Amino acid sequence: MPFSLGHRASVGACGGDLLRRLSATAVCAGRTLALLSPALLLAACAKQVPSAVNHADATPGFLLGLWHGFIFPVAWVLSLFMPDVAIYAVPNNGGWYDFGYFIGVVFLGVGARKTRTVYVTRRAGR
Repeated sequence: MPFSLGHRASVGACGGDLLRRLSATAVCAGRTLALLSPALLLAACAKQVPSAVNHADATPGFLLGLWHGFIFPVAWVLSLFMPDVAIYAVPNNGGWYDFGYFIGVVFLGVGARKTRTVYVTRRAGR
């Protein structure tokens, strides 16, 4: 006996519309992955220019990266109108500055929105 998902889509001997839609989604995801893979591989080979990495005492590190990531939206808007304002410090100390910048943007700044999860329970009669 086939499992019914409604009057239009059913999964039985033939599969119906549901399998066709899943197949189309898988093909689309495969094409997207095939197009993005070369770009990701090329980006993985990128290397910072040695003149951009500095290990002096006054070079921005993790904490300044954290601060710059946090103020990124404001700095970006200001950089559009003021040529001496930048959104990223160069030279910096490399990986630690980048990690702080990432944490600042994702967890403290733009990406740190409060989200609300809504759980819906359905009654057996519906």
